[in-house]
Amino acid sequence: MSTHGTDSTAPADPADPVALSGPVGVVVIGYNDAAHVADAVRSALAQGPAVREVVAVDDCSTDGSAELLTRLAATEPRLRVVRRPVNSGGCGSPRNTGLDAVTTPYVMFLDSDDVLPPGAVDALLTAAAEERAEVASGLCVRRELPSGREVPWQAALYAARAVVARPAHHPRLVHDTLCVNKLYRTGFLREHGIRFPEGPYRYEDFVFTARVLAAAPRVVLVPDRVYVWHVRRSAERLSISLDRADITNWQARTRACRTAYEILLGAGQKTLARAVRAKFLDHELRMYVRELGLRDPRYRRAWWEHTRAYLAEYDAADWSRRPGAPGRLIGRVLLASPEPRDLPRLRELAARPARLRPPYARAADGTPVWSADLPQVTLEPLLTRPVRLLPVAVDAELRPRARAAPLRLRLHELYGRLAASGPATVEVRWRRREDGTVTARRTTALVPAAPGTWTAETTVDPAGLGAGTWELRLRLRFRDGASREATAHALTGAGRLRRRAVWSPRHGLVLVRPYATNSGALALRVAPGVRGVTAVVRGRLRRLIH
Repeated sequence: MSTHGTDSTAPADPADPVALSGPVGVVVIGYNDAAHVADAVRSALAQGPAVREVVAVDDCSTDGSAELLTRLAATEPRLRVVRRPVNSGGCGSPRNTGLDAVTTPYVMFLDSDDVLPPGAVDALLTAAAEERAEVASGLCVRRELPSGREVPWQAALYAARAVVARPAHHPRLVHDTLCVNKLYRTGFLREHGIRFPEGPYRYEDFVFTARVLAAAPRVVLVPDRVYVWHVRRSAERLSISLDRADITNWQARTRACRTAYEILLGAGQKTLARAVRAKFLDHELRMYVRELGLRDPRYRRAWWEHTRAYLAEYDAADWSRRPGAPGRLIGRVLLASPEPRDLPRLRELAARPARLRPPYARAADGTPVWSADLPQVTLEPLLTRPVRLLPVAVDAELRPRARAAPLRLRLHELYGRLAASGPATVEVRWRRREDGTVTARRTTALVPAAPGTWTAETTVDPAGLGAGTWELRLRLRFRDGASREATAHALTGAGRLRRRAVWSPRHGLVLVRPYATNSGALALRVAPGVRGVTAVVRGRLRRLIH
């Protein structure tokens, strides 16, 4: 079977109804994913006449995926199946195979375990045509399965339709490293020789996106949902982005970030190259630091050594951008210490929103510093930020009861910045992780307590929240009019995070478990009724087996 089609600029054959249809080709790649690949292909075909062809590239699967696709192609003239003779070990090679095969003026990419929502292609194609753009990009949502919880990816980029004449005018574009939520003009990719890295290259999207931006395309951004990224954390085989337990994943990620930087710098796109390094500090570094405490000592040492070597490549200009941002402070602590240290405190600083917990040290001259033994890591740039961006630290303690469980909060001073603004009140609310529902809003006063702290106390009815995982969210308000969104550090020890069974007149038995998230924040799992308790036990067993 040929993997190359006709010239996309050739006139359509009037006798071929498929050739007279839309200008978009969708490349679907898959390997041993028979359970999901048909759904992905059908979601592309369901986009309607705008999609002229779907090229399904099977990367030498052994689970019957290719045969399944072949049967589907027998009933769908727009579907072509290309089977690679040898598995590539990555996603880049099959995408390149599909890119070589498409015959359409525009191309999209789709992974076998994801789907395109209805109207995705029309939204992107209309915007690309109206704005004469080489690239049209839309909103991707991460859908957690089986819960169905959806989290927008880089939502700030897609708040409204926008045209970017040159990517250097909008450096934030480097944060959206996905290739799958975008429509590309096929000729643009071929004219500039833009392809994915071949073989078992992880994070190939980073490199491909850098090559696209280096060619300075005209880009249109649309607020429409155009891609659903399925996140299956309990899958037997985790995706590359989720399988972070081995140090090779981090090494591959830093390699991809370095390559993206070099591509943009080599193309003269210095602003975008700097933005790639800034993104690494704000996104990659913070994400992996939040998980570092979960790893064994060998991993931590290897990770620390590798990260220090990578950050040593940064120059003064890289560190001068937003010097008070949490990621830059984390990076400076890493560079200043040859061995892993202060992991719980770094984890809190890496949280979103960031939290900087005590102790608050000063150098001999009174300068705020990370710690007494790291006086070279100054906190002065961090403290120049407005109150709404300060990494405020709040401790939280919750002891579940059937009704009116007390929630105690303690806000810590931060080198006099908070006292100057005057802490006044805290609004407490609980957000259900599965669907974003917010409930149990309560506002209470912050009262001066021990020197350098303020306290507040309220209650929560865990059984009244309903089933789900509930994250504690706070809004601190100050007398000078400032406010700050925050989460709270979960105090541990002395049975504070013990699972408890409480009685509810409505649900009967309710299982309540306060716990600390990966970033150390307080959250609450609630399972009402016998069915809910059984689901918790089953979930726990699944996690243990996995």
